[in-house]
Amino acid sequence: MEAKDSTSQAKKIQQYLMSGVSYMIPVVVTGGVLYAVAAMLSMNTIATESAVKASNIVVDVLSQIGGVGLGLMVPVLSAFIAFAIADRPGIAPGLICGQLAVNVGSGFIGGIIAGLLCGYLAAALKKVKLPKAMQSLLSIMIVPICTSLIVGTIMICVVGAPCAWLLTTLTVWLSSMNGTSAVIVGAICGAMIAFDLGGPINKVAYSTGVAVVGTEVLAGHNAQFFGPIAIAICLPPIAAGIASYVFRKKFTEAERDAGIGSIVMGMCGITEGAISYTTADPAHMMPINIISSAITGAIAGALGVYCNAAWGGLVVLPVTSAGTYLVSLAIGIAIYLGLVAVFKKDITEESVKPTADDDVEITIEF
Repeated sequence: MEAKDSTSQAKKIQQYLMSGVSYMIPVVVTGGVLYAVAAMLSMNTIATESAVKASNIVVDVLSQIGGVGLGLMVPVLSAFIAFAIADRPGIAPGLICGQLAVNVGSGFIGGIIAGLLCGYLAAALKKVKLPKAMQSLLSIMIVPICTSLIVGTIMICVVGAPCAWLLTTLTVWLSSMNGTSAVIVGAICGAMIAFDLGGPINKVAYSTGVAVVGTEVLAGHNAQFFGPIAIAICLPPIAAGIASYVFRKKFTEAERDAGIGSIVMGMCGITEGAISYTTADPAHMMPINIISSAITGAIAGALGVYCNAAWGGLVVLPVTSAGTYLVSLAIGIAIYLGLVAVFKKDITEESVKPTADDDVEITIEF
C-alpha cells in the first residue's frame, strides 16, 4: 500500500512539473530564439556570455527582449508548478520565490523546489477556516503573503548559503585543474555544464573556461580548455530537440513543438533550451544530460578540440578546430539519443489543466 501511495505521489509531482513546463515552454522558446538571433548577428563582437552586445539597434532590441524572456523562465516555471498544486493563490508566491531561486544562485532546480514548496503550502493554507468577513481575503491576500514569506525565507536562508559555499568551492577546485589531463578536465566541465543547464554549477565551469581562454587565446594552448565546454553548452538542447522528433512517444506534443526552438538555441550556444525537457522528467533527463556531456567532453579533450571564443554552439565554428569539434558533437548527439532510447520511458499524454480556484472571492466584506 505504501509503495502504491508513493508511486501515486511521484506521478502527481511529475504532472505538476509538466504543467509548469507547458506554461514555461513559450517563454523559453520566445526569449531563447530572439536571444539566439541576437547572438548570431553579433557573433563577431562576442567576448563573453555577458557581452551579446549591440552592434546595431536590431541586435540591441533582440538581445534585450530575449534576455528578459530567458530571465523570466525560472519564475514562470515555479509559479505554474505552484498553480498546478494550489490554483491561483500559488501564482504570486511561485513567481516571487522563483525569482529568489535565481537571485540566490540555485537555478531551475531551485525554481522547481520553490514551486513545489509554494504549491503545497498554499494548498494547505487555503483550508484554514476564518470568519466570513475575512474568508474572502484568504486566497487573494493571506495565502500569497504567508506563503511568500515562509518559502522566501527558506530560499534565502536555507538554500542560498549552501549554494554560495558550493559555487566558491567548485570555482577554486576547477581552476586548479588547468594543468591536469585534458580528458579529465573535459569530462568534468562537460558534466558541470549539463548539470543545471545555465544554472550556478554551469556558470562555474563556463566562467572558469572564460578566464582560461582570456589568458592565452591560442589554438592548441589554453583555448583547449574551452573546447569541451563549448560543445557541452550546445549538446543538450540540440540533442533533446532531435530526440523529441526521433522518439516521439517519449515526449509530449508541446515538447515536440518546441524541438526546433531548442535546436536553434543549442546551435547559438544557449543551454537553457534543454530546461523544459529536463524539468518535465528530471529523473531520467538529468542523468542523460550529464552522462552524454561528460563523455563528449572527454572525447573533445582527447581530440584536442579548442575554441577561441568564450561561447558555444555552432556559431563559434569558424574559431574552433572545426573538424574535431563537429566529430565530437556528432558522437555526443549519438550517445544522447542512445541514452534516451534506453532509459527514457514512453509517456502517456495527460493534459494537466489546473482548475480555477473556487475559493477566490473578489468581493471583500467588512
